[in-house]
Amino acid sequence: MKPNSTSMQQSPPESPTGTSPSQRRPNKQAALGQRMACMLLSILIRRQGAFLFAPLIYITCMLLYMGTVSFDGRGGGGLVGPTVVVVNNNNNSNTNKHPPAASGSVYRSPQIYDKLRPEIDSDNSSADAISTIWKSSYKGSVWRPCVNMSAGGNTSVPVLTASNGYICVEANGGLNQQRSSICNAVAVAAYLNATLVIPNFHHHSIWKDPSKFKDIYDEEFFVKTLENDVRIVDKIPGYLMERFDNNASNIFNFRVKAWSPVHYYREHVLPKLLEEKVIRISPFANRLSFDAPPAVQRLRCLTNHLALRFSNPLLTLGEILVARMKERSANDGGKYLSVHLRFEEDMVAFSCCVYDGGEQEIKDMNEARERGWKGKFTKPGRVIRPGANRLNGKCPLTPLEVGLMLRGMGFNKTTHIYLASGKIYNSEKNMEPLLEMFPNLLTKDRLASAEELAPFKSYSSRMAAIDYTVCLHSEVFLTTQGGNFPHFLMGHRRYLYGGHSKTIRPDKRKLALLFDNPNIGWRTFKQQMLKMRSHSGAKGYEIKRPNDSLYTFPSPDCMCRSNKTDNSKSHPAA
Repeated sequence: MKPNSTSMQQSPPESPTGTSPSQRRPNKQAALGQRMACMLLSILIRRQGAFLFAPLIYITCMLLYMGTVSFDGRGGGGLVGPTVVVVNNNNNSNTNKHPPAASGSVYRSPQIYDKLRPEIDSDNSSADAISTIWKSSYKGSVWRPCVNMSAGGNTSVPVLTASNGYICVEANGGLNQQRSSICNAVAVAAYLNATLVIPNFHHHSIWKDPSKFKDIYDEEFFVKTLENDVRIVDKIPGYLMERFDNNASNIFNFRVKAWSPVHYYREHVLPKLLEEKVIRISPFANRLSFDAPPAVQRLRCLTNHLALRFSNPLLTLGEILVARMKERSANDGGKYLSVHLRFEEDMVAFSCCVYDGGEQEIKDMNEARERGWKGKFTKPGRVIRPGANRLNGKCPLTPLEVGLMLRGMGFNKTTHIYLASGKIYNSEKNMEPLLEMFPNLLTKDRLASAEELAPFKSYSSRMAAIDYTVCLHSEVFLTTQGGNFPHFLMGHRRYLYGGHSKTIRPDKRKLALLFDNPNIGWRTFKQQMLKMRSHSGAKGYEIKRPNDSLYTFPSPDCMCRSNKTDNSKSHPAA
């Protein structure tokens, strides 16, 4: 089924409490107000006190401007009440009264696919990129894991002194946000010389996964690996719980600000821990700064790369699927490409982007937003600008766009692809063009039997863990949207592959312009995609900079240079 090239694109409709007629009629008034404000500003500039009033007048002008102009080429309405900017990709006479939408702000990828498809199908000009993609990349130094080493290469076992108390944390979010919380909790507990209680996972309204720690990770291995650095127990002792009527919610909950530096815990959390002997920190996601002393970073590395091993059932199935992918791609030396595709309904809804699904898409997205984020998108004053989102590279790539991009990058029809994803929105329609371009595309549902997946099917985090394992061992990883999954995966791949993530990170701002260019030809498009592919591999290894995540950039905290001549310059995990 071909995409409907004449379908209307509209952003989600205004809420029932939308703007009044008077609020929808501000264009002439706002323009007059804008001119008057600018005239007043020009007068003030000639006066001595101009600089006292200029910022206020400038802000007023900008507010009036934002109410009348948008990247979508439409009036934005007033600033009171929720406003949705409407986008239309038709070129009929009914839309000519509006200024044209900015290039790249409208979803026209189906039309581009229809135009380029004959040339895509007949293009046999080069060998498959899977075999050559990294040959000219990564000529710099190679890094190796050195998580176990302490400062100066000393591997002596530290001596644990008497515990200062028990710390309980609640790890919220999805699989990898929880993983971040676990690593940070280990580091904080060791820093405060406290005993860590096995983290509890928050049952979130989006993920709705009741899995416990031991369902996802090998708990015994976790405790054993960290036994020389921090005490870990599965529950608080009974004599302490009696103080709280055996109800964990009665334990003092310390509200820690996001990205707090580690010294905050010593100055503010430790005194309360010594007083109470047991505290909770909930929520705990992103409650520790990315930058910390070497001893703290070492424990983050140790936890993430060694201690957190998936539970045996998850690890076994993941490795089975990796073996099957390598077997199917034997003609390419067992090399396959993995794609993390974020086009699930909740992701599309949260992005506030508009595609080609018409009225049904509008209805589906409004309902999904209310289910997941009740009231967030209908607050008075909220302005939704789908076109601006697309221009800024914030819209999730569709399966069709992923296929076009990969074919342009030189991956041919025989390439074996593993698709890591949740349930794709409107899957039957949206997946069809991607499968046309890449018939050897597989998911865990197609690669594993129903019986193999049955124990994990109802648990989103466990299913994500299987995807993570298969993506980790692919020759090429393509990330299409930000988030914890690709960031952790890139860091883990760097840790395994000498500091190189072997990852394609597309420029989505550039893609928005290319996919909205009706005059583009296949040769030009392919040249642009090859440049984008080359740029992904040009940097080689990347070193963590201040405020970067250690989980994405493990060098130099978790890794050392392998070159003997560079050993003196390396920064081992201390």
